[in-house]
Amino acid sequence: MYVVIAGGGKIGSYLATVLLAGGNEVAVIEENLKTADKLSVEFEGEYLVIRGDGCDSRFQEDAGIRKADAFVAATGKDDTNLVSCEVAQRVFHVPRCIARVNNPRNIRIFREVGIECVSATTLIANMIEEEAVFGSVSVASSLNDGNVSLSEMTVPRMRHHREEEGVLVDDVPMPEGTLIAAVSTKDGIEVTGQDTRLFPGDTAIVVADNDKLDEVRGVFRGL
Repeated sequence: MYVVIAGGGKIGSYLATVLLAGGNEVAVIEENLKTADKLSVEFEGEYLVIRGDGCDSRFQEDAGIRKADAFVAATGKDDTNLVSCEVAQRVFHVPRCIARVNNPRNIRIFREVGIECVSATTLIANMIEEEAVFGSVSVASSLNDGNVSLSEMTVPRMRHHREEEGVLVDDVPMPEGTLIAAVSTKDGIEVTGQDTRLFPGDTAIVVADNDKLDEVRGVFRGL
């Protein structure tokens, strides 16, 4: 299988390493010169590393996109991933295009144009759900490539809501780039849904861009 990957950060490079270990051929398009040079000496197997913009059809062409079985956009920018997948899909008719989506709210946009997408926060929520089935969960993780953290926020005593009624997760004014993925209570862990409520003493498991953590803490203090 021949796969072209746009974005050589931690996620893109890890994916390339796994594919190469499985005997596949891989081309990585990476805009940062230092990162591209680093990957060109670290990979093992049949690979090609190109320094360039993954949204540019010229660099996709140089990467051998016309013979690709799949194209993966793995940068930390949703707009970049969307555009690069559209070029691969519409210009070069790659049979399968997959995009990393950093903000789950953008998933609908990708799906509307027929692009498969993977959300890191959705994967984290699924991980939490699976861990909950086995009775334990550890949430001291950091997804460094996208500067995304998985953090615990304890719900304080509420000033603006009736404590016995709590507050719906959907009504919590979370900043852009953040998500309450699950809630841990004395009864266990619940992946958030439309009816999930927060009560004082609960622990909210939050996925957030690192630079938004202070805003998130402020939101919880304001409950």
